[in-house]
Amino acid sequence: MDEMPISLVTGANQGIGLQIAKDLTLAGFRVLIGSRNLTRGEAAACQVGPSATALQLDVTDPVSITAAAARIQDEFGRLDVLVQNAAIATTREGVNGPELAMTNRPSVVSINEMRAVWDTNVFGVLAVYQAMLPILRATPGARIINMSSGMGSLTLASDPQSPLRPLFEVSYSGSKTALNALTVAMAMELEPEGIRVNAVSPGYTSTRMTSFEGVDSVEQGAVEAVRLALLGADAPTGGFTHATLGTLPW
Repeated sequence: MDEMPISLVTGANQGIGLQIAKDLTLAGFRVLIGSRNLTRGEAAACQVGPSATALQLDVTDPVSITAAAARIQDEFGRLDVLVQNAAIATTREGVNGPELAMTNRPSVVSINEMRAVWDTNVFGVLAVYQAMLPILRATPGARIINMSSGMGSLTLASDPQSPLRPLFEVSYSGSKTALNALTVAMAMELEPEGIRVNAVSPGYTSTRMTSFEGVDSVEQGAVEAVRLALLGADAPTGGFTHATLGTLPW
């Protein structure tokens, strides 16, 4: 069994997930690069270095999730940190910002589109959580970090002065609201066992998801998730935070 602490980052073959993987290896972790496409995951692992291992993981495929959990148990026997990063904003190319908001209003949103987004961002997170939980429970001081978004904050969406209010919609934003609810429920469930669960907003980061229009770098977007991953047994749980803004409202 590997004696290094083990971290699994879903959707880690690109963007913020890849940067989190790089940062965690520098902090002494062996990082499992969760990737729906194994070839892309292997390419990402080569970028990260010898402490990275590609792991085929499609968060919408129960067979893939089960196989990934079995491999982690068999090869490593522990899971110190689970970073639930895999997410999509839409199934449509080049649609974001105001256009995404307008086409995803409750009256016009495509039900199939919304299902696809929630399948990855909500149900995929829950499925991976359930599959990895036995390994996390067997690892002292395990942590879970769910990559959320300020777009999911109902408090900000309800504030007439918030710049996020006009962009709130039921598909991507709604999925992050649901993810925040999952985070609170997970934290409540696992607090008696000492497993910490938190949600993180990476900010408006320049990635493929934002058509590279974000104002923050992936290095900036990874900071808060990595900070929480490196905290010890006395780490907070059930929070929603950003690297520079601190605690965010639900």
